[in-house]
Amino acid sequence: MSVVLLSHRLYEDGMRMLEREAKTIVADSSDLRQNLALAGQADAIVLRVGRIDRELMASCPNLRVISRPGVGIDTVDVAAATESGIPVVIAPGANLRSVAEHAVALIYAIGKNVCESHARTAGGDFGIRNKYAAVELAGKRVGIVGFGNIGRETARICRNNDMEVSVYDPFIPERAQTQGYRREKELAALLASCDIVSLHMPATAETRKMFGASQFAAMKPGAFLINCARGEIVDEDALFDALSSKRLAGAAVDVMADEPMKKENRLFSLPNFIATPHMAALTRESAARTSTLTAEGTLAVLRGEHWPHVANPAVYRHPRWQNGSPPAGA
Repeated sequence: MSVVLLSHRLYEDGMRMLEREAKTIVADSSDLRQNLALAGQADAIVLRVGRIDRELMASCPNLRVISRPGVGIDTVDVAAATESGIPVVIAPGANLRSVAEHAVALIYAIGKNVCESHARTAGGDFGIRNKYAAVELAGKRVGIVGFGNIGRETARICRNNDMEVSVYDPFIPERAQTQGYRREKELAALLASCDIVSLHMPATAETRKMFGASQFAAMKPGAFLINCARGEIVDEDALFDALSSKRLAGAAVDVMADEPMKKENRLFSLPNFIATPHMAALTRESAARTSTLTAEGTLAVLRGEHWPHVANPAVYRHPRWQNGSPPAGA
């Protein structure tokens, strides 16, 4: 029976599927290198939180598949996996609606000053209502940076709620044009014209700290920043300066550079900053879809099948896969 090591438990739908066909071990750790003996047993690793690099893969002689319950692969050395003939299973589309809804929820939460108003009201300050920090969102322009599946769904919901939408994505500009949104060819033009900027791009070498002091300075004064993508995209020191100086009216994020998020982070001292714990995809419905698709893909690869939803389809040209199912430890 194959051994599946999980950094953390999947939602029950996926767990039940794995447990029926494999021996499952839950590490409850975002650093699998803390227990290399455990990792060394694994035929499959399902990584919810943490990183898998070339060194860790080399310590896992039986490893045949790495799975990510979502589409983010910045925590996996995909090139090293491909070189070793290890498919990196992903779950595309399973969480896009939930993440898009969360992004829009954050737009409303920060735009209506919900969190500060709750905290101050709970503390006996009914007068917080007179701060007039809330804005009316109908007619406001939302800038979508990154027009993949989640960015497109976020744009659609915003437009259906009477917001105007601009899009910046140098890789797929035609989609914005065909769907009736304003396409900006330059990021600076979007930043200068939008009341809200929502980030929906992966973390890559090109996008890490893509939003820093110069980008915040280029944003419309009093604009809001939303980030449901990856924490590494934002320079948090620059964000603190932009928020504390009131250059930006507020920021609402589901991701931060250091996760699990640390309460000592000085951003939490600001009343115009709110964060949720990387939970945008964790609705019951999305978790059921994502965990099931992740489990299905993991088990399929362990059976030697060419599962289509992988981040590295070129892996199937690796010698390990040329003669059908690769044996354990091949």
